[in-house]
Amino acid sequence: MFSYLDIGLKFALGLVCVIVQINLLGKGNLAPTSAVDQIQNYVLGGIIGGMIYNTDITLLQFVLILLIWTLIVLIVKFISNHNQFLRRFVTGEPHTIVQNGQILVGVATRAGLSASELSLKLRSAGVNDISEVKRAVLEQNGQLTVTMQGDDAVKYPLIVDTVIDSTILELIDKDEAWVMQNLKTQNYQLADVYYAIYRGGSLSVTPYPDHAYPRK
Repeated sequence: MFSYLDIGLKFALGLVCVIVQINLLGKGNLAPTSAVDQIQNYVLGGIIGGMIYNTDITLLQFVLILLIWTLIVLIVKFISNHNQFLRRFVTGEPHTIVQNGQILVGVATRAGLSASELSLKLRSAGVNDISEVKRAVLEQNGQLTVTMQGDDAVKYPLIVDTVIDSTILELIDKDEAWVMQNLKTQNYQLADVYYAIYRGGSLSVTPYPDHAYPRK
């Protein structure tokens, strides 16, 4: 039987679930940067929108379904944050599309980026001559990050979530041995590193909270 009270309670519970997911899982679903963030929004919207007016779905069933979906997303997020391979599968990884003025056609086509789309993204980034591009990276959210030739002030993200970016190593003409030596000099291990950037010929490290201070 149709009940405005039942609909109102479902609306309220749906709103609470959205707020809880945002606070528990971060702000990623407000500005999605990965497939998980997008799917989280789509499924949650489908659950709330599809069940609010369905009188066959009781309030208890509605709550349980919201809890199950929230738990699934929490588990996926947790595992992907602690497993490099799952993280790449779930969130994807950035792709270098242009390097030293040359389009890496194979990489672009594998990433599903057509020439017209690349041209549009380059124009949107203010690029008129592709030969002036030092590096263009297709990010996980589909945005293109462009570094121009001669832009020596760029701070390169060399390590993200304990993972060394091999394309950045090639770009700055360094190797993993150089990275590990720099970390050792600063009394850090790779597992300690949340984020590290290449700046002015050296490595600037931001560790995880448990390693806020270099190891002694």
